[in-house]
Amino acid sequence: MPLPEVPGVITAEDLQLTASTIAEWQLPNGMIPWFPGGHCDPWNHIEAAMALACTGHLDEAESAYDWLLHTQHESGAGAGGWHQYYLSDGIEDTKFDANVIAYIATGVWHHWLMTRDRGFLERMWSSVDQAIEFVLCLQTSSGPILWARHEDGTPWSYALLTGSSSICHSLRCAIAIGEELGHDRPDWELSLAHLAHAIRTKPEGAFAPKERWAMDWYYPVLSGALDKKDTLSHLEAQREKFIIEGYGVRCVSDQDWVTAAETCECAMAYLIAGDRTSALELFQGALEMRQEDGRCLTGLVQPDHISFPENECTTYTAAAIILAADAISGSSPASSLFVDHSSLPDIIDTESVVKEKD
Repeated sequence: MPLPEVPGVITAEDLQLTASTIAEWQLPNGMIPWFPGGHCDPWNHIEAAMALACTGHLDEAESAYDWLLHTQHESGAGAGGWHQYYLSDGIEDTKFDANVIAYIATGVWHHWLMTRDRGFLERMWSSVDQAIEFVLCLQTSSGPILWARHEDGTPWSYALLTGSSSICHSLRCAIAIGEELGHDRPDWELSLAHLAHAIRTKPEGAFAPKERWAMDWYYPVLSGALDKKDTLSHLEAQREKFIIEGYGVRCVSDQDWVTAAETCECAMAYLIAGDRTSALELFQGALEMRQEDGRCLTGLVQPDHISFPENECTTYTAAAIILAADAISGSSPASSLFVDHSSLPDIIDTESVVKEKD
């Protein structure tokens, strides 16, 4: 299997070193914390598992998915879901985040693309099925998915554009898994149509206002919800607001804190939009946060090059760099998952579905 590398930018050996830092910090039970002694959220845990898989660490990746199987709730208000944050010896934050829970579908489909291991896909199907059913119970009549549910079952009162966009991509992966295994889910396809329509049109009050956050800017592109013809103009409209040229993406627009994960995700969004030059420039900015030992700083305040949080290296940042390198290079069998949505099930004609519903 070809390993990710970006010729002239980063070698396969360097990316393997970065992958080994994720594996080193993985716990014996499969959980991947942000850093030793830190917490784990299932979304970033899955991100790390995907990075491990595309660098050849398949056993470690499958151990990460086993941890998800063992920690998924089987009953109660959280049935089908996972808590927001876990520690090595318990739970840190008990809420059930819909976006976090849906991401299992993206991870499982990625692993299938990497391995074509049908046994793995069949073993994970029940988990994916339950997770998506949990998430869709939080869908509003206008399409968005509410952010989360409290441990007592009470849903949060608002949806997030970033979270709903990520769920849009995860839903397509879930539908793809179902189709591969012969489990058609037409209700999921309808839910996807309504969700994508809401992301494209953003009806008043549909999403909580988060205009400062870069993810609300580029995630509708990264998720595949927007029409491809609209993606570049969408990104360019707020490029100056969020990108520090030569460095990367501000996590929030009013602070010069450039984060590697957001920068890598935005690089993939530019790939979707057909601007490979910008994607490479952003990726090179993210690599400023990669250290000689392969670990990756969460972020830098630029142009002063001050790490914040101070000297914090995280597994999810390492994973973001690996996955972006794979997407840019087209190295692994799963390299197109985030940048070529034509390989996923189509989003059905949202306009006609919405009109029928009205």
